[in-house]
Amino acid sequence: MAQVTNFFAGANSGEGFQNLFPEMVDIEDTYDFMVLKGGPGVGKNTFMREVGRSMEQAGTKVEYLWCSGDPDSLDGVVMPEIRCAVVDGTSPHVIEPQYPAAVDRYVDLGRFYDLTAAKAAADEVKAHTHAYKAAYVRAYHSLKAARQVELDAVAAVGKNFDTARAARRVNGIISRELREKGGEQGRTTRRFLGSITHKGYIWRYDSVDALCPKVYEFADSWELAGESLARLHQAAAENGWNTIACLSPEEPERIEHLLVPGLGLAFVTSRSGMDYGKKPFRRIRLDAMAEPEGKARLRFQTRMAALLREEGIAALKDAKANHDKLEAVYNPYVDFDGVRALAAMETGRLLSYLG
Repeated sequence: MAQVTNFFAGANSGEGFQNLFPEMVDIEDTYDFMVLKGGPGVGKNTFMREVGRSMEQAGTKVEYLWCSGDPDSLDGVVMPEIRCAVVDGTSPHVIEPQYPAAVDRYVDLGRFYDLTAAKAAADEVKAHTHAYKAAYVRAYHSLKAARQVELDAVAAVGKNFDTARAARRVNGIISRELREKGGEQGRTTRRFLGSITHKGYIWRYDSVDALCPKVYEFADSWELAGESLARLHQAAAENGWNTIACLSPEEPERIEHLLVPGLGLAFVTSRSGMDYGKKPFRRIRLDAMAEPEGKARLRFQTRMAALLREEGIAALKDAKANHDKLEAVYNPYVDFDGVRALAAMETGRLLSYLG
């Protein structure tokens, strides 16, 4: 059975849309990279699902990258064993070919619109487009306000965190688990394990389970694990192990989860709203290494941040509803048989690379 993993290349945050799409593949080491172009409802998700399903059936590894606007829709599919991928290259994660035809190339799905019919629906298209974009503005305003409240609480707790005790735990893990492999420094792939969406928080811990049977869980309510995970990442990379660094949507320079597939080893952060929910190999209680002052104030800030995020989620639901209406306008004017036929042709090309 093909190995399947699920991540996000984009995420919603208090700073707006966070974008890792330029890092979806290493373009210098990619053979074929399809960049899908075409507007709402034209069949980009259909195309990518067809490709992914067929490549799974062929037995090759498939990595699905899901959409933070709609976690049931795809933004990309990566097939690392044949060094190929397909991606939605439209806003808000526009991608343009760097080595046209030689490596990356456009796949135009816009050809499958009925142009005359679509133009007749221009007023509806404009109304739904304006509505869903406005909803995203509201969502990001609420998420930003939530983040500002949260940052005050995180800073207060961090002042009384026993960093020396945490460092000793990390030193022990490094000596036990991250043996030297030898050879070159390990490569790092950067992804988001999840995002806040119109369905609330979605975290793809199933990918952790698929790649890493041994899991260390950091119980961390106050973003205390960043330095520990950075040290673990550095040690793994220096000792020759490839890693998947899963970044915080709110602070992409900070690692929130670290996977070392070559060792079957993962380090995950778990907190309210991001609960690992399974029995780990070891649990490291970072919360117990902090003695925060003003606990009543912290409880208030936690409630306030949660309420503001609920407002953000409500706005994301509005954005999704209006985007669905937009797609519903276009759908009758799309030749989906043509989309599927093109997907089948391109899948045949990918299968030929398995050789």
